[in-house]
Amino acid sequence: MIISDRRIWIPRALAGSAALAGIAAWIVYFHAGLVLSHFDAKAHLVVSRRVFDNITPGWQQVGAVWLPLPHLLQILPAQVDLLYRTGAAASAISIASFAVAAYATARLVIAVTGSTVGAAAAVAMLALNPNLLYLQATPMTEPLLLAVSWLALLWLYEWVVQDRDEVPRRLGWALVAATLTRYEAWAIVGAALIAVVYAMWRRGVPVRQLTRRAIRVSIWPAAAVVVFLVNSRITAGRWLVVDGFFVPDPTYQGQAWRTLVSLWWGTHQLSGYTIEIVALAVAAVLCARVFVWRDEAAFLIPVALLAAAALPMSAFLDGHPYRIRYMIPLVAASVTITGIGVGLARRAAPFLAAVLVASALIESPPWDVHAPMLVEAKIDHSNSEGRRHVTACLAASYRGEKILASMASLAHYMQELSYAGFTIADFVNEGNGTIWDLALETGPAPHAGWMLAEERARGGDLLAERIRRRPAFTAHMVPVCEGGGVRLYKRVGEAPFRNAE
Repeated sequence: MIISDRRIWIPRALAGSAALAGIAAWIVYFHAGLVLSHFDAKAHLVVSRRVFDNITPGWQQVGAVWLPLPHLLQILPAQVDLLYRTGAAASAISIASFAVAAYATARLVIAVTGSTVGAAAAVAMLALNPNLLYLQATPMTEPLLLAVSWLALLWLYEWVVQDRDEVPRRLGWALVAATLTRYEAWAIVGAALIAVVYAMWRRGVPVRQLTRRAIRVSIWPAAAVVVFLVNSRITAGRWLVVDGFFVPDPTYQGQAWRTLVSLWWGTHQLSGYTIEIVALAVAAVLCARVFVWRDEAAFLIPVALLAAAALPMSAFLDGHPYRIRYMIPLVAASVTITGIGVGLARRAAPFLAAVLVASALIESPPWDVHAPMLVEAKIDHSNSEGRRHVTACLAASYRGEKILASMASLAHYMQELSYAGFTIADFVNEGNGTIWDLALETGPAPHAGWMLAEERARGGDLLAERIRRRPAFTAHMVPVCEGGGVRLYKRVGEAPFRNAE
């Protein structure tokens, strides 16, 4: 079902309401000092900043662990000190993304069911969720993921229903954007394309025409993946970086059933039992209807949103530390599918919508100061307080020497140090290639006047590990202060070789 011009204002109005809620949330969290509480929020800003602010500037600084689009969008704003220190521009992108996600959610629900009540219920559950509200106020990348992935699914659905050969450019670029935002989109887009091929076949599209359409639509995300893999090979020396940036956690490693239960637990912690259960039930109904009625074959496409579970499932099985944030896309998927369920209820839709929205407000109220995402974001709070002593100690004696530090573990602290006037160009880190490699080989003294080592988080970083394994690594360096798990070393005497400055 395609939305008529007469009703196009409804998704726009709902998106506007979500934007207002998002702005209000940002004001609250900004005044509470929570916008940059999550260490990854600061790290994302650093990735954008370091493209220009660096002793080895260049496009390679975008890196190969995180997908590049969020950082590319922030490159220029991040060079402005005020925007870099507050994350305001990045938060604006997140808020706009939140509104776009609400718009796409509403349009998708209306396109599938024709129900404006279902659309309104879905957006209400989306825009009032405290975990989603918090994330969209920060520089995190999940809001952009929701925006571009949900748009891609919406336009894929409309493309199938319209029975067109040519792939609309907006659809193609949405697929590219999603593929270059977060890895969850790889699973979502892959599952959606499978659903698209099945829906077209079920609706009677001839095999030759179906093949041609499948190739035309798949080439967009495939090209984006190839570009990213080539960039990864150039910048990191590997086609895809899947390890080396976390210390394995045995809690879920190699335990499929326990990992699956953790996804269930994390999703209902973020959204509530009711939404999660209803979403799974509606997804089952949609799948059943797809196999019974040809005209409803495209109903399988929204179910592809649940494929976002593939990323946390794979990550936790590989030993990645548990992060409840990884279930955020599943929360948005559950809300969208629940809205479709409301729309399919027809006459009972208003009553069902009221019950579900009320349940969401009771189980996960927007004013909940103990919402799981807020709790996770505050994990580093005490460490941040402790690092202030290290900052004061460094600033008091700093005379422009380079500082050796691992960006993999201390990018968030580098951003904090910007308040004391430090720039990324003051640091020698992994992104500096040969200089970093030499520092690891010879020790920091020939290349830097200072060194920061993270000794607590994740069992300690690469530099802390070198110090433990090879005490001579700190030759000509002495510890001068520590706090928040970080120890600061200072070079004493003359550098044994020419400094990297």
